[in-house]
Amino acid sequence: MSGEAPVGEALVIDIQVVPRASRTAVGGMTGERLRVAVTAPPVDGAANAAVLEALADAFAVPRRAVEIVRGLTGRRKTVRISGAPAGTLERLRRG
Repeated sequence: MSGEAPVGEALVIDIQVVPRASRTAVGGMTGERLRVAVTAPPVDGAANAAVLEALADAFAVPRRAVEIVRGLTGRRKTVRISGAPAGTLERLRRG
């Protein structure tokens, strides 16, 4: 399936970030990418930090288990999530 690949015990997911949203939310799809809305602005890494925190909460993993592997400065990113529970991604895709 495009946009996601298991890597060892980690899940690699393509996401679309929506900075300065009215509320933080993970879920739904923007094209082939999981949508991640954060209230933080895209300034000085604030949005990236908020994205990592939102994904850690959504996948019920520690913050250190989530990392941005591609797209540090853009809205389209690829993230790696270690130890994500089975089925969480499908639930989030449905919104």
